[in-house]
Amino acid sequence: MVTLFGVFLLTLLVITAIGIVRAQHLFVAVMLTGIFSLQMAAVFFILDAADVALTEAAVGAGVATVLLLGALALTEDREKPAKRRAWIPIVVVSVTTLMVIYATFDQPRLGDAEAPVHQHVAPWYLEETPRLIDIPNVVTAILASFRGYDTLGELFVIFTAGIGVLFLLANPSERGTLTLSQSAEATGLRHHLVPRVVGRLIVPFILLFGLYVQFHGDYGPGGGFQAGALISAGFILYALVEGETMALRALSFRLLGGMIAGGALLFVAVGIAGIVLGGNFLDYSVLAADPVAGQHLGIMLVEVAVGITVTGVLLTIFHSFAAREQRS
Repeated sequence: MVTLFGVFLLTLLVITAIGIVRAQHLFVAVMLTGIFSLQMAAVFFILDAADVALTEAAVGAGVATVLLLGALALTEDREKPAKRRAWIPIVVVSVTTLMVIYATFDQPRLGDAEAPVHQHVAPWYLEETPRLIDIPNVVTAILASFRGYDTLGELFVIFTAGIGVLFLLANPSERGTLTLSQSAEATGLRHHLVPRVVGRLIVPFILLFGLYVQFHGDYGPGGGFQAGALISAGFILYALVEGETMALRALSFRLLGGMIAGGALLFVAVGIAGIVLGGNFLDYSVLAADPVAGQHLGIMLVEVAVGITVTGVLLTIFHSFAAREQRS
């Protein structure tokens, strides 16, 4: 049954992708990309990748769709007709597709216990996590502790992306001077009763669930990346319903900038604390008298750091798009 449902979802993915490519109206294409992300989240969920499914649903279907709509407001509604057919991109995509399909023939069966990935470090992670870290969610243990360097690198990729978007969207003469008064005309959907009432009911639950995902990542699907995306989605919905004025009163640009840098600095500070206390960089075992308790403390701190930076970056990008639209 699960296999049949998976094939059905993959078929819908192909149909949706063709619809995105064929759509002439850019708004339709953006909506289809949101549907595509929801379908991908469902695929990840049936593959038992609940952490990835949460991120895909919050970022792909939620935040990314809003950002694409913001970008669409700065351009035309319809795609300009091509003067000539671009054969080179078609050939490149076709060859790449054939190569990917050919590569899948050499993949192991789904869930095969003899697959190479299950014969390398995965058994060690499964055996040693209860002894060294003692948390049920092995994924969190791997990402936040065993592979802390990778997570730190991913955090700085997000940090750099946020800074890059700010440089691209900000007006050089106004950079760093955007205030609440510039967003005063953005009243959102406050004059539409149904969206406002529904939004007010949903936003608190989104934020509460985001906090749950943040601080329950040791015991179930979740963590800083997923929580940051969910909390950002909640604040973006609040901005859409109540307007930019109210949203910026809750979290100003200055505060968001502090969150972007503060989360990254907190992650680095936890790593440096391990060196100061006689361990290695990002070695949480020395953060407490009990090594297991130190691991718990370190994982909690770095996950909070990730959540803070992700929230700051996503909300800053959203408000930058909104401010750009008002200036234009």
